[in-house]
Amino acid sequence: MSAHGPARPLTSRRAGPLTGTAAIPGDKSISHRSLILGALSVGETRVTGLLEGQDVLDTASAMRAFGAEVTRHSEGAWSIHGVGVGGFAEPDRVIDCGNSGTGVRLIMGAMATTPITATFTGDASLNGRPMGRVTDPISLFGAASYGRKGGRLPMTIVGAAQPVPVRYATPMPSAQVKSAVLLAGLNAPGQTVVIEAEATRDHSERMLAGFGAEITTEVTPEGRVITLTGQPELVAQTIAVPRDPSSAAFPVCAALIVEGSDVLIPNIGLNPTRAGLFTTLRDMGADLTYENERLEGGEPVADLRARFSDNMQGIEVPPERAPSMIDEYPILAVVAANATGTTVMRGVKELRVKESDRIDAMARGLEACGVRIEEDEDTLIVHGLGSGGVPGGATCATHLDHRIAMSFLVLGMTTVQPVTVDDAGAITTSFPIFETLMTDLGAQFSADADRVPA
Repeated sequence: MSAHGPARPLTSRRAGPLTGTAAIPGDKSISHRSLILGALSVGETRVTGLLEGQDVLDTASAMRAFGAEVTRHSEGAWSIHGVGVGGFAEPDRVIDCGNSGTGVRLIMGAMATTPITATFTGDASLNGRPMGRVTDPISLFGAASYGRKGGRLPMTIVGAAQPVPVRYATPMPSAQVKSAVLLAGLNAPGQTVVIEAEATRDHSERMLAGFGAEITTEVTPEGRVITLTGQPELVAQTIAVPRDPSSAAFPVCAALIVEGSDVLIPNIGLNPTRAGLFTTLRDMGADLTYENERLEGGEPVADLRARFSDNMQGIEVPPERAPSMIDEYPILAVVAANATGTTVMRGVKELRVKESDRIDAMARGLEACGVRIEEDEDTLIVHGLGSGGVPGGATCATHLDHRIAMSFLVLGMTTVQPVTVDDAGAITTSFPIFETLMTDLGAQFSADADRVPA
């Protein structure tokens, strides 16, 4: 079964040049946070460019369950009438977050310091993911959690009746954990402090400040120290969501490895805590340029132009870059398979606890397609076969993981034999127009593997 219905196999075969303009949907991270902070503010927050993937729709549904009025006006245009900090009502149903680890962890943080009880669940993939990384720190505020063995969903959170502020050093680089603690700190008196040894995406800090929270960031010898003053009155905002760099990664990387391609991807967010993939691709020799660089809503954006690059070389990706590109390692592994030489990705153990074990999923699928792989708990090494040199011909397991599915479909655009994914259904969670967008550029996808020519 897929995340949202029967499994839907899809096959990708070697394509001609990819050309045109790729209009990427809105940024998923900013879309989640727009809904949650809008629900915690006073007044009406207006959002344009909201990603309407299933993950974000599930967060919108959750905000309604907690008492906010959330309305869709037209494609990407939404409004949220908030209930204010500490104003969440107790939901009368189980909160189903579908496939979204970001959604469930941020929402748990947002309700943890309000004296209400909520039960969370998700699909098979989400229910297998660890929640202790969030329930441990929110317990310091006074919240209690009751879940399955190993700290897994379904899980009930009992919010703190008398929350206290905390000082918390994140044990791993995780924007989800940092954001959950900051959201919990909103309804705690005094100052809540989060310390992260490695910088992670900072959308929460930027957006909290935009909504009127008193929040500061200081770089110290122990890392980035983020201090939030609790119990503010957040003020409704007007938000234009930039386009998602994690989704843009797929047409960008496809254009780089499909012979003759030239694709423009406009208005992509280039927040430095998110742009590590693009830096890495350029280090490998990719013909990837930034055009019309500018600021929109406090976030740096640019138009990206990606052209076929047949001389990319394998590199050792600096491990300290991992937090800024953690979701992009699967598609980077596909590029690495089409590069010359060896690409070494270290410091990536966080991939083991995403929607799937992404190190294992990519390693097994690439091996089945004829690529030599090495791995350990924290490392993925890809021995490239050069441009267009991957044999392919395999059916790759996606494990209900949207990024695994999209990565192997991109791989199939360059392989000698077609590549099939066992289930493309999960793609709708983050990039619902992926198939249409890619086929408009020139990709060749087929739902009937038997009829795809080799």
